[in-house]
Amino acid sequence: MDWQAFSLTLQLAAWTVLLLVPCAMLIARALAWGRVPMKSGIEALIMLPLVLPPTVLGFYLLVAFSPQSAIGGTIKSIFGSAPVFSFTGILIASLIVNLPFAVQPIQRAFEGIPRNVREAAFVSGLSPWQTMRRIELPLAWPGIVSAIALTFAHTLGEFGVILLIGGSIPGETRVLSIAIYDRVQAFDIAGAGVMSAALLGFSLLSIAIVHTLARRRGTGAHGFQ
Repeated sequence: MDWQAFSLTLQLAAWTVLLLVPCAMLIARALAWGRVPMKSGIEALIMLPLVLPPTVLGFYLLVAFSPQSAIGGTIKSIFGSAPVFSFTGILIASLIVNLPFAVQPIQRAFEGIPRNVREAAFVSGLSPWQTMRRIELPLAWPGIVSAIALTFAHTLGEFGVILLIGGSIPGETRVLSIAIYDRVQAFDIAGAGVMSAALLGFSLLSIAIVHTLARRRGTGAHGFQ
């Protein structure tokens, strides 16, 4: 078992959830309730990572983040290094790849809240921020937890984009999926099997835990409603 790769995988998944889900909540709420220009185009752009082959997305990100590009050059001038072949690079790639997994469940949850509930909150004197915090978020909690579960589990198994952006640098970019690939390349089938089983078990466990919490919170939200 490559514990270094396992630890790095958990760090990547945790940072992806912490950074992406709050942003996804704002995007999802705007798409669900706001009058967003070119809404269909924005939704299609968010969904693009679902249908685009990971190698294609990874290639474009690799080109965009290279030191010779405008984006990569700007980042290098600010931070001293380009994001390719670094943990920062695979984190940025993970945020982009997981965008639909975070936005879609939350958007559907917000869209499922009856408009008269929000109108009643406004009539009662609650501000938009108070309405979101005290009314909308509790009712949308199952969708938020689903987004957390999908984002975390998908990050655990992400391979193509991570390989192109980060390569296989121990302690920096070699996550568990890359370590499994390296073991298979080295004909270490037993080692690859152990890591695959660990990844499968951890993914199932994380999904089961968050969905159990979602059902409990969802029951409380329905009672509130």
